[in-house]
Amino acid sequence: MSRSVNKVTLVGNVGADPEIRSTSGGNKVAQFSLATSRQWNSASGEKQEKTEWHKCVAWNAKGSGLADIIERYVKKGDKLFVEGRVEYRQYEDKDKQTRYVTEINVREIVLLGGGRGGDGEGRPARTAAGAKPGGASDGFEEFPAAMDGDDDLPF
Repeated sequence: MSRSVNKVTLVGNVGADPEIRSTSGGNKVAQFSLATSRQWNSASGEKQEKTEWHKCVAWNAKGSGLADIIERYVKKGDKLFVEGRVEYRQYEDKDKQTRYVTEINVREIVLLGGGRGGDGEGRPARTAAGAKPGGASDGFEEFPAAMDGDDDLPF
């Protein structure tokens, strides 16, 4: 039996404020575009640059609250680390034309950089996969036994 992997890792900038919608069943979904760029020098030494745009979709799946976190914290221009999988789908538009879409189904994000996207000092912010909005803490309060000074560590 062979095993396959569909995993995408991107670091880029958000192109516009995320669009937040709710399904008829009440499930929230966030959509945003992420730009990744690469630069190189041509044979003549001229600087070249190419930007790729990625359509990203994040759901509030399995209690992750990921779409809620994106709605609350992600804005145009923010630098993000995004991890997920590539999905291809097609649909028929209002003119009966078949349209093809490639999108990244987001499973994890990390807000990067200074300003709103980080802690203000250039360090990355918390990972937002599986986190509950407003329920996260920066310390070890969730694991009180971790603060006990009584351990078997030799250092």
